[in-house]
Amino acid sequence: MRRPLIGITTYHRERSGRHRFQLPTSYVDAVRAAGGAPVLLPPGDPDPGELLDPLAGLVFAGGGDVHAARFAAEPHPHAYGMCDERDAFELALMEAALARGIPTLAICRGAQLLNVLLGGDLIGHLPDHVGEQVVHRTSTLVHARHEVRLDPASRLAGIYGTDKVEVASWHHQAVGRLGRGLRPVAWAEDGVVEAVELEGAPALLAVQWHPEIDAAESAGDPLFSSFLASARR
Repeated sequence: MRRPLIGITTYHRERSGRHRFQLPTSYVDAVRAAGGAPVLLPPGDPDPGELLDPLAGLVFAGGGDVHAARFAAEPHPHAYGMCDERDAFELALMEAALARGIPTLAICRGAQLLNVLLGGDLIGHLPDHVGEQVVHRTSTLVHARHEVRLDPASRLAGIYGTDKVEVASWHHQAVGRLGRGLRPVAWAEDGVVEAVELEGAPALLAVQWHPEIDAAESAGDPLFSSFLASARR
């Protein structure tokens, strides 16, 4: 059986030194470990929707912040990695994927992008709003870990087989006002929304944490396994 082709968005265009697109290897490793064949999708393509034609599934990777102008706000002083080229490409790609019902896993920035696409906004810097009771981000090099509570009736709880999981965390922003059709299904102890589900989109998984880290560092992650199972159908 041929492995399903899984598109993975990359980080923004790096212009220092030799210009390049980048992506942490954990995303590629996680897709391969779950049985998929990764295909990297750098921003800037003139027809993002056309890229979906050969793909069985799509992963929106984390990385730099969605530009605050996308949700009518001013950038926070701690904002980083904002890129209009990446925002425009991924918003168009996500809109096309939702329209086609392609299995999609939106991770960290990807979950935030989904909320913005559907008319919601983002919390600009979590410590300003919820303090540091829960450490969501430690540095640019080392991820944090904390517990997340899952809605027992959510798809996520069914995938993990529990209503509490410890997750790898690496973000300073999060979903604020919810976009159209979204409902929160996971929360950190400080009340920060950690995952959302979209009405009428059973093939979409959107989480604030980084399951690719656990998938790459251990024997696998149930979220990636479930995502790849939906991509094979």
